[in-house]
Amino acid sequence: MQRLFGAAAYLAAMILAGPVLAQSTGGDVPGKASVGVTAGSLGVGPEIGYRFDRHVGARVNGGFLGLDHSFRSGGIDYDGHAKLSSVGAIVDLYPFGGGFRVSAGARYNGTDGNVRATPDGPTRIGSLVFTPEQIGTITGQADLRAFAPQLTLGYGGKLRKGLAFTVEAGALFQGAVRIRDFTSNGTLASDPTIAGATYRRELANQRQTLQDTANDYQVYPILQFGLKYRF
Repeated sequence: MQRLFGAAAYLAAMILAGPVLAQSTGGDVPGKASVGVTAGSLGVGPEIGYRFDRHVGARVNGGFLGLDHSFRSGGIDYDGHAKLSSVGAIVDLYPFGGGFRVSAGARYNGTDGNVRATPDGPTRIGSLVFTPEQIGTITGQADLRAFAPQLTLGYGGKLRKGLAFTVEAGALFQGAVRIRDFTSNGTLASDPTIAGATYRRELANQRQTLQDTANDYQVYPILQFGLKYRF
């Protein structure tokens, strides 16, 4: 994630320093409506836009992608799967009348995921150690709040008809991922004895450890590239 933020910052700096600040469209024939595709950290999806004049535009786009990721938290190795799914409405401001833009908007965030772990040896859950038979397979769900604001800098192409390459970098302020339905199916999962109650208490502590890790990532980096045709 740090590398992605670094790439986003570098791209933003290049955009600000580069020739995209040119204010003239020369003799090009202006085009206002556009359709295209965008791909990057938000996923891959369509985008439609409209440039009202040299300084203001608007876009609607979607991003969809499935991702698998392995990670370690609280001494347990998890396999995670995320389904990126979001739709955004964005207002673009072109302060110099060219391709450079400052954009703000909001996304409907349908992204969710799941985590899974199957220990193959004695494993610490919370503050106690349990056997693989007692634990079984741990599963949990992860989801996000439905709406999140976004802010980006980018290059939207010149105000002319034809193909254009686009890029934007910034952040989606999504809030913390919520870990829920954190359960397991081992012998102690539904054991009515004190041992079972103790295990379930420690499993709840383990869920909180995973939640504390997720709380550290409330801002998601945006780095999107696109290709569009302006009419």
